[in-house]
Amino acid sequence: MRSELERDFERFKRELPGDFADHVRETYGIDLTARYLGEAVPHPVGKGSGQLSLNQNQLAEDARAGLAFVVLKTVIAQDEAGSQSMAAWAIHETKMTVERRRAAGGRPGWTVTWKGRGWDRSFDEYLGLMRAGRDLTRAGRLLVVPSVQYHLPRLEDPFRDAEYRYTTRLLADAWGAGEPPLLVEKDFSPTLAGDSLAGDRDQILRWLRDVPGRIRAAAPRAVRIAVKLMNARFDDAFQNEMMDACRGADALICFNRLFDAQQAVAYGGWDLSDRNLRVLDAMAPGVRPALCGTGNICSGRMIVEYARRGCESMQLHTFFQLPLSQYPATHGSRTQRALHALLFDPADGLVAALLELEAAGGLERRDGALHFLDLAAGAHHPG
Repeated sequence: MRSELERDFERFKRELPGDFADHVRETYGIDLTARYLGEAVPHPVGKGSGQLSLNQNQLAEDARAGLAFVVLKTVIAQDEAGSQSMAAWAIHETKMTVERRRAAGGRPGWTVTWKGRGWDRSFDEYLGLMRAGRDLTRAGRLLVVPSVQYHLPRLEDPFRDAEYRYTTRLLADAWGAGEPPLLVEKDFSPTLAGDSLAGDRDQILRWLRDVPGRIRAAAPRAVRIAVKLMNARFDDAFQNEMMDACRGADALICFNRLFDAQQAVAYGGWDLSDRNLRVLDAMAPGVRPALCGTGNICSGRMIVEYARRGCESMQLHTFFQLPLSQYPATHGSRTQRALHALLFDPADGLVAALLELEAAGGLERRDGALHFLDLAAGAHHPG
C-alpha cells in the first residue's frame, strides 16, 4: 500500500480525480465518509467561512475540486427594516495577506491576515448566493451552509428577536420549502474576542446558552445549528465552560482563530492548534453536540489529531491560500492542490496516517475497511 500511495501521490500531482474518495475506498480499503451538522459528506475536508466563499465562482470551483462542504461568508443579521445591531461586523474586507507566523515555541507556521469582518453587500445578494449553494447541495456536488452573525446583547440587555426572526425566515425561504432541514452556522468571530462585548465571562456564557434556542424559535421549519466558537481571552478551562454552555447546538466548531490584541488581528498557526487540541483533550466525558475541528489543519496527520479528539469533520481556510510553491501538486486549483497534499502525501497525508494507525493497533477494520468516523466515535477524552 505504501508503494501504491507513492504512485498515486506522483500521478495526482498533475490531476486530482474528482472521485478520489471512491478511489481511496477501492484502493486502500479506507472509507473517508465524514459528517458535518448531521449530514454525511464524502471526506472530512471542508472550507470555513471567509473570503474564499463569497461568490458563485468559488463554489463552482470547489465543487469541481471535490471539496466536501463549504460554509459561506458570514452575513450580519437584520430586521425587516434593514437595521443591524451588529453592523460593526459588516466591514469591507481588505486584501488578505498570507504570511509566516512563528509559534511561541519557535515553530514556523502560516496565517492569513485581513482587517474586515462579515458580509458587506446586500442581504438579497447573500440570499442569491445561498440559492446557488442550495442547488449544488441538492445535486450532491457540494454541501453549502450559510453563516450568520446574530445579535449578541450585553448581559443586562434583551436579544433583538426581530433580527433573529427576519434573517432566519429569509434563509429558510432561500433554502426552499420541503427540502431537508435548514443548516445554519452561528459564527462567533475571532475579532469578537478583541471587542469589549466579549470581556465578560457571564455575558459570553449567556450567548452560548441562549442563541441556539433563539435561532430555533425563529426558524419557520426544522433547523440544525452549528456554533463556531471563538478562542476567548480567558484560560483553557473557560473554553470548556463555553462548550458545556452550548448544549442547545447540534454541532460545535472548535475553535476559531486566536486574537492578537497588539496588532488587532486574528491569527492561526501552531499556537492555535496547540491550544485547540489541548482544550479538546481536557473535555470531560459526556453527551455534547457533534464536533468539527478547525485551526492550523495543514496535513492529514493534523486531521487525525482533531479526529482522535472527537471531531467528525474539519474546516480549513489558511491551507487553501498558501503560495503555489508550498503545494506538491503542479496543476489544478488551490483547493485541488490542498486536497492532494492533505490526502495523498506519503509521509503526512490522511491515507498514510490512517494506515499507520492501523499498523500500530490504533484503528481496526470493520467490514473489511477502515472508517474515518471510527476515530471520532472512539475518541478518548482524559479528565
